Amino acid sequence: VSRIFGPVLASAAEGFWLFDAPVDRSRFLRKRLRIAEIVSLVGGAIAGALVSALSGLSGRAIIAWTVATGLSAAALVAFAAAEQGAERVRTVRVLQSVAMVLAGLLLLALVSTATGWYPMSISTELSVLIAWSVVAGAALVLIVALVVANGRLNSIRRARLMSGGSLVSGMQGAAFALDFALIRDILQEREAVERGQVRATRGRGMGLHALVWRDVQRLLRFPKPLVTLAATIVVPYALQALGLGRLTSPLSALVLVAAMVPFFTSLRVLSRTKGLMRMMPFTTSQVRTAASIVPAILALVWALATIPAFHGIGDAARMDWFHAVLYALVTAAAGFIGAIRWVSAKPADYSTPMVATQAGAMPPSLMFNLLRGLDMVALITIWLVLGLSPWIGVVAAILAYSFLRMGGLDQQELQQMQEESRRQLAEQKRIAQNERPVRKKVVRR
Repeated sequence: VSRIFGPVLASAAEGFWLFDAPVDRSRFLRKRLRIAEIVSLVGGAIAGALVSALSGLSGRAIIAWTVATGLSAAALVAFAAAEQGAERVRTVRVLQSVAMVLAGLLLLALVSTATGWYPMSISTELSVLIAWSVVAGAALVLIVALVVANGRLNSIRRARLMSGGSLVSGMQGAAFALDFALIRDILQEREAVERGQVRATRGRGMGLHALVWRDVQRLLRFPKPLVTLAATIVVPYALQALGLGRLTSPLSALVLVAAMVPFFTSLRVLSRTKGLMRMMPFTTSQVRTAASIVPAILALVWALATIPAFHGIGDAARMDWFHAVLYALVTAAAGFIGAIRWVSAKPADYSTPMVATQAGAMPPSLMFNLLRGLDMVALITIWLVLGLSPWIGVVAAILAYSFLRMGGLDQQELQQMQEESRRQLAEQKRIAQNERPVRKKVVRR
């Protein structure tokens, strides 16, 4: 977040009237840096407290790791602010990649320890000692980075400050409409602008095969989402290692929804561009199916890789292999269908009657935007949480996918289909009347 937005930023109005004046801008920007540091400190501390509490640590260890994670997050944000003043982004990207790799290794260590693959026990004293060592290192980095960042505040270019402010202002409108897919589109456009230009690639195939091949080409040209998808395979193993049991399926499906969204770029464009959809000589279900083939294959691979997590690894097995396969497939289907729902959902319709709420008048579709994707995950995996047969989840997944494949219940599309049916019926009646033989009247004298 610090790399994308700043972390120090300013709005376009501030950049227009203030940064052209012969004043020291560091005094104005120091407050922005302070706010970013406070937010990162509190957010990191909350995350550390939750993780350490779920890990079953003692009270002293929870306090120590809460302080350690909070100071570490604040130190990373301060380092990003120092690099922002030097106009360097690559160092922050490298540090972000290292942090992600360390987090993945930590999850693997947690799973291997809980399952007995690599027996390792850390005493409370050693855990607290490691945590306070992290606190000392993070505090040192935080102090040095803050001193450097404060010294470079006046040298940050106006374009760099205003770009983060314009990004925030653009996302505020999408956040007001609770359209998180639009927020992702804005961030994706920002990333494409930073990347510059790419080499165009010729498509292949005819008809629906061309749409499928485009997804393959996009995945080969930008394979970064595959790394995130591969990292989510560890999630069911980690949840089982933490002893969450039946909650493993819905929580893993929610994580999979976030990982599957980048693979539905074609479906996103076709869902938001009705004119482009009508130009294709295919039905809505055919286009949606073609745009979902590549993500479906990736979801199937994810399900195959997570079967041992549901079967149970280590000394004790939790269920037989047949039910483990069903659980993995239902979880993968929930994440896959939830991503389709999240991507293809329509924006809020402000022409419909409003509903009175405490926050003011609100269209009904706006309230359901928060549940997009979550509703499909709950519909498919709730049967596993209740301990019922996984075949019910399979049937629910098939019905949900069939419903989304047809485009859902869009009142405007239904009206257009009715008008088209009436027009075709009138055309057939007219043709039948023209082809009817004309009877000649015989006049008798």
